[in-house]
Amino acid sequence: MDTEEKPPLPPFDAQSAERKVRLAENAWNSRNPRDVAEAYTIDSKWRNRHLFLTGREAIITFLTDKWRREFDYRLVKELWTFEDNRIAVRFAYEWHDAKGQWFRSYGNENWSFARSGLMQTRHASINDLAISPEERLLIWPAGPRPTNHPGLSALGL
Repeated sequence: MDTEEKPPLPPFDAQSAERKVRLAENAWNSRNPRDVAEAYTIDSKWRNRHLFLTGREAIITFLTDKWRREFDYRLVKELWTFEDNRIAVRFAYEWHDAKGQWFRSYGNENWSFARSGLMQTRHASINDLAISPEERLLIWPAGPRPTNHPGLSALGL
């Protein structure tokens, strides 16, 4: 059993759910697999597209491979709804492959959390859309999204 805590802790209210989403977005935008994995329970279960993963080490391996293929990754997450220890988000991220083709990947995630605030389950449904460089909307220097950069709804996504 995990003894660490990752605030905010459930049960979530609107403010704590929004904070949890932004913290997750910032971690993913770091593109540091170990930092991202620290937000999940040791035995966390994931469904990511067609893949099923269990545990932090599997998450680290998955993210390491992902960011070896997805260059200049930028992600925006938006709270969809929450209740007790569950949060649903929608998201979009942009990246390009080794050939320079840009993509916008978008979808939904359903999360459930342990009392410690660590994520126990993550179910992600994701679609990819090839875009031109001129169609990119998620443009900022590497790292967390600046506070003045618009979110998904403001961008019409």
